[in-house]
Amino acid sequence: MNKTNIQLLYDYNRWANAQILDAVSHLTPEQLTRDLSTSHHSVQATLTHILAAEWIWLMRCWGNSPNALLDPTDFSGLDSLREKWAEVEQEQKSFVDGLTDESLQSVIAYTNTKGEQWQYPLWQIMQHVVNHSSYHRGQVTAMLRQLGAAVVMTDLLVYVDVQAAGS
Repeated sequence: MNKTNIQLLYDYNRWANAQILDAVSHLTPEQLTRDLSTSHHSVQATLTHILAAEWIWLMRCWGNSPNALLDPTDFSGLDSLREKWAEVEQEQKSFVDGLTDESLQSVIAYTNTKGEQWQYPLWQIMQHVVNHSSYHRGQVTAMLRQLGAAVVMTDLLVYVDVQAAGS
């Protein structure tokens, strides 16, 4: 894994997050928070989980080990979630821009929210973050279908095609 590949993954991740946030923006507040019996219950809670995971992994990559994820009650709706997401994505972009092929090989040690200590090469953590977000965006897509709402494709190759077409 090299810096060019990580930059592609994070450019894709920002694009895919924007696609899914735009798709859910057409939901009513009730639809956003409706319990759909999924792992994080609602569209808004699942989006908050994606954001919280991206944030906590960024903090870990910077050498911090927060004791908890972001608090879902801090986000009253989609607008406040989007605002925090923009901040996290800007910080991610700065972090990715500062990487080198060599720094991607460094080992990141952290303490998780349960107090357990772990360590992984940075490139594995960075791949994990994008994979984790993709997994949960897929859950949001399923929830959109349950709600009868329009869905969007957020596959990596869709992103590659969109970029190649200059859209």
